[in-house]
Amino acid sequence: MGPKVADADPSWRGLYRVGGVCGLLAFAIYLVAVVLVFTTPPLPLNGGADVLEYVAANRTTYMVKQVLWLAPSFLAMLVFLALYAALKDLDRSLAAIGGVVGVAGWALSFAWPTTDDGGPALVYLSDQYVAAGEAQRAAFVAAAEAFIALNNLPSALGVLQTLGVLIISIAMLKGIFPRAVAYLGMLTGTLGTVSEALRPVMGIGYALYGVLIVIWFGVIGWGLYRLVFRQPA
Repeated sequence: MGPKVADADPSWRGLYRVGGVCGLLAFAIYLVAVVLVFTTPPLPLNGGADVLEYVAANRTTYMVKQVLWLAPSFLAMLVFLALYAALKDLDRSLAAIGGVVGVAGWALSFAWPTTDDGGPALVYLSDQYVAAGEAQRAAFVAAAEAFIALNNLPSALGVLQTLGVLIISIAMLKGIFPRAVAYLGMLTGTLGTVSEALRPVMGIGYALYGVLIVIWFGVIGWGLYRLVFRQPA
């Protein structure tokens, strides 16, 4: 643990509390999502018809997983806002850039709501596929295949999110948080940026990034919440 060259601005005490709770909630939600990934049948890797039939057969579980993967995006925005407030007096530039990039990355995920397991759009397509006659099903299969193909491409939003983690973690090297936390964030952000940019070929590397980002939210959430008790009431 490195020396803390400064303390966080006490006027943002309430935001640190909110950010800490949001970070811990994001960690808990992601953890449940990871457990479901390993305890439920996996989404077929290819074939639009197989995917739509899988979603139809596992509709409730699939929808729950999508909510669990997407809901923390809002929580992440508040985490980055709190991190900016905590770090701005150490390095205004890095704190601002990391905060803006992180908030924007997770905010924009609502504009294109997808996950590693597909996305809510597949639920709609699956419902239409099941209700359609045999002649009309080909159109929904084609739409599902196009959605899956786009989802497997490198994600600009994913890169923004991981760059935010990397930049804000570099600012942490100057104090407030232990250096171990900064190094964890830098590793997570670096591996995440590479994984998102090279998603189709990363394989196990992408899975490792997924584990690290879950841990990072838990560590950051606890770190932010602890700042509350270091500030005057």
